[in-house]
Amino acid sequence: MTEHRTAWAGASAVLFDLDGVLTPTAVVHEQAWQELFDGYLAETGNPEGYRESDYFDFIDGKPRFDGVRDFLASRGVELPEGPADDDPSNATVQGLGNRKNRIFNDIVETHGVAPYEGSVRFVRAALEEGLKLAVVSSSRNAPAVLKAAGLAGLFPVVVDGQVAADHGLPGKPDPATFKYAAKLLDIPTEQCVIVEDAVSGVKAGSAGSFRAVIGVDRGAGREVLLDAGATFVVDDLADLL
Repeated sequence: MTEHRTAWAGASAVLFDLDGVLTPTAVVHEQAWQELFDGYLAETGNPEGYRESDYFDFIDGKPRFDGVRDFLASRGVELPEGPADDDPSNATVQGLGNRKNRIFNDIVETHGVAPYEGSVRFVRAALEEGLKLAVVSSSRNAPAVLKAAGLAGLFPVVVDGQVAADHGLPGKPDPATFKYAAKLLDIPTEQCVIVEDAVSGVKAGSAGSFRAVIGVDRGAGREVLLDAGATFVVDDLADLL
């Protein structure tokens, strides 16, 4: 793992995705999306049900409402956009996205969040090396998840879906949110390492001028992440130590 350590030890900052990288909440997101679309497809009588692969093909790592649009497009469905605060019971892009958010928060509040042990070890090692850290997540729930996992105090910069919306930043696979985090840390992108488990996030890191893009295989697949532009792929962040 010597070459893996070199990739980050010589950097000045590490920019982490949250769900699936620091916390296993990607599984919770996946569960919430399945509950949302199982219900919606059943309500509308759509014969093509939700599949596990749909999460990785159309949703994983993207801003919530982009995930709604892309999944519906895969089923040939086009819904009205609706207002941003649309009621979760409404069959609009915003309504379905808000329904998914409610499902996700209900699961987190019921079961809590425990971070990956290997990820916590790596974060603390990076801090000991003097690296600056940031979280860059498409989720608007990132601050709440970090707090629930006991990680909030470790990341002075959090660029989440709400920050991206407030500043007009396109979501992953565009590198804009990662670049914005680097700017807030006052670190050139060439000195930043990206850590991602989602194809869209790896593509975002690959599209920017970052030092390296470390893929974490939590189900997307090693070769898939490498093809998306990962510098290398590990199974757990403890592999980087």
